Amino acid sequence: MMEVIFLGTGTSHGVPMIACNCKVCTSDNPKNKRMRTSVLVCENGCDILIDATPEMRLQCIKNNVTRLDAVLITHIHADHIFGLDDLRRFNIVQRKDIPIYGTPDTLEGIKRIFAYAFDIRAKNDGYVPRFSLNAIDGNVKIGGFSIVPIDAIHGNGLVTGYRFERFAYITDVSEIPVHSLAKLMNLDVLVLGALRYTPHAKHFNIDQALDIVSKVRPKKTYFTHICHDIEHESTNSRLPENVELAYDGLRIKL
Repeated sequence: MMEVIFLGTGTSHGVPMIACNCKVCTSDNPKNKRMRTSVLVCENGCDILIDATPEMRLQCIKNNVTRLDAVLITHIHADHIFGLDDLRRFNIVQRKDIPIYGTPDTLEGIKRIFAYAFDIRAKNDGYVPRFSLNAIDGNVKIGGFSIVPIDAIHGNGLVTGYRFERFAYITDVSEIPVHSLAKLMNLDVLVLGALRYTPHAKHFNIDQALDIVSKVRPKKTYFTHICHDIEHESTNSRLPENVELAYDGLRIKL
């Protein structure tokens, strides 16, 4: 049985935001506390992380993540890759490099941003993360998973979603091309970015995300990458029966 653990469900600012006293940022409801967006997908002893947020260390401790088989990267914005340095601990525990997967452009960005990790002089000193870079060219086989990459648009850039059998994950998205919509059909669970109710140039708002749901018709949808404009309980009560807001620490089984 596949299990998906939501390590974080917030925007690049996280919730609460710095220096904000709005009702969501000051809420006592733990479902309104959102670290940056990431999930762990687990099945038959294979654990795959999607994106490495700045809170990766805290997310792993909180959710008892003790090993990783691979990391899939959606794009190279800071809130999705700045936790890659924390792979050092998994290198020590597992005594091996951790493979990272992404588009060629994504991997080039990682090499540039984490140049110190590829410096031969520092490679074996135990103080830099060790990971291999694997360019996505079609479907990816990791453990027992056959993973389908899904192209999408994030403002004026690109982002990669991922489908694991009847589960798919796509965040930081403002448009899904027709050929990618076809890859989102016949899902049991779709996780989709839905920033807020008001429009945004680089992200679906909730109405736009619901429009995608109406087109691909998954059995269940969870919205993620949620900003501080969205209060968990009141928003959930307004959503269709088969759609919910995800929250940090949520675990679902498929």
